[in-house]
Amino acid sequence: MNSAGHSEATAPRGLELTPFRGLRYDPDRVGNLAAVTSPPYDVVVRPDGVHHLQSADPHNIVRLILPQAATPAERNAQAARTLRGWLSEGVLTTDSQPGLYVYEQSDGDLLLQRGVIGALRLSDPSEGVVLPHEDVMPHVVADRAALMRATSANLEPLLLTYRGDGAASATNELVERLAEQPPLLATTTEDGYRHRLWSVTDPTDVGRVQSDLARHQALIADGHHRWATYRRLRAEHTSPSPWDYGLVLLVDTARYPLRVRAIHRLLHDLPVAAAVAALDGLFRVRRIDVPLAQALEALAEAAREGNAFLLAGDGTFHLIDRPDPALLSRTVPVEHPAAWRTLDATVLHAALLDHVWHIPEDDPARVAYIHDTAATIEKAERDGGTAVLMHPVREEVVRDLARLGVTMPRKSTSFGPKPASGLVLRALDL
Repeated sequence: MNSAGHSEATAPRGLELTPFRGLRYDPDRVGNLAAVTSPPYDVVVRPDGVHHLQSADPHNIVRLILPQAATPAERNAQAARTLRGWLSEGVLTTDSQPGLYVYEQSDGDLLLQRGVIGALRLSDPSEGVVLPHEDVMPHVVADRAALMRATSANLEPLLLTYRGDGAASATNELVERLAEQPPLLATTTEDGYRHRLWSVTDPTDVGRVQSDLARHQALIADGHHRWATYRRLRAEHTSPSPWDYGLVLLVDTARYPLRVRAIHRLLHDLPVAAAVAALDGLFRVRRIDVPLAQALEALAEAAREGNAFLLAGDGTFHLIDRPDPALLSRTVPVEHPAAWRTLDATVLHAALLDHVWHIPEDDPARVAYIHDTAATIEKAERDGGTAVLMHPVREEVVRDLARLGVTMPRKSTSFGPKPASGLVLRALDL
């Protein structure tokens, strides 16, 4: 045993996925399942998105994942009271048998992905079973940990990917067989995505999935802060305990490739004019008066040649590219591989935020990280700040760096589609 009370691994292990008794909304109590779902907590644009979701239904999951109150302690206490109330009222009910859950997302007639939701054994970085690819912000981990402690629940699954054997694998054979059967639930959310869920309770089926996944390692596609939270809370509890596991969705990207999008930055206190003026002699700056779609095409073209960003917030776009090599040489750390040093996120954080604009990347009062492009621009224009629009990184770059043990700057990528929050939860005190 180690000092935290956890058994030391005696041999390399792969992914260990365990059935659990899911907490799910009772459709008869909430009526419309779509109205109680939410995007993951860090995708919800605040405060507009929180208010919209809260008004969609009094039982929307956002009241648990992003509770609203005057202080952090009261927010977490409120989430715990809400969860207990929904359980006692039968709004949330516990499935009678432990199981894994097959989850499908589609966009109209286009199938996007299928995967398996379960409780994954938490591994240490040295085991190389779950590979992170981004750094985390300590204050966000502390915030999520306090919420999980208060509710004693995993409220939304992380998104993990692995490279399996495609359609021929035991897991995908089961997933695709179940997809031909009536689902446990089906709903279409307001973004047009259709969600379906099935339970897997047969011991033989569960065993085949477990044996298949035990041969693989996974990449954290979405949920670095929640994974770090899981590991922090595991260290606080003596093993064995339910805290040794965390709720995840595992997707085989050999069968269902994910989309990779950028996460944009909103600089609250920096007007666009000041941001552009500070770049004089350090980047090439071109004003482009075109619609958003064409501006993003121009960004993609510039990104093929090197680091490039779009600045917005003053009613137009400013394409910045061709950074001064001297600026990069004195600001970008040299101890990392070239693939890391040339990332747009690396240059943005090391050169622009730190040295040109003097903005701390981990100060939520100065920097917001927003997935939606239009929302980032709208908030910049409304608040007088600067939107920094990013071009997405290729998945193979992310995976290669993760396998080298190199983490990317925080909020470098957005893999999707992300699982909807609110379809299945995991209580740790059952």
